[in-house]
Amino acid sequence: MSGEELRLLTTVANEAESEMVMERLSEAEIRSMPHLHPDNIRLGPAAPLDIYVAARDYDAAVEVLSAEVPSEAELDALSQQAPPPDSGQEG
Repeated sequence: MSGEELRLLTTVANEAESEMVMERLSEAEIRSMPHLHPDNIRLGPAAPLDIYVAARDYDAAVEVLSAEVPSEAELDALSQQAPPPDSGQEG
């Protein structure tokens, strides 16, 4: 990402949240880069991080992070509606 104009996408609370955000972006083929938030007090993995993306990817990155993630209840309902997997046995 060197040489590209970067834009601050979001600030996350800690390293674990940063990894989740970056994974979602990576799945959408958007490169991202964490940077220690300037207000942190060097808390290691518990420190807030800024997540940057290339300026040209900013709008797509916002869409990725804004996409609604289904709740556990919604996932449960979807799995109940899905046809059962073929057991391979004819009956």
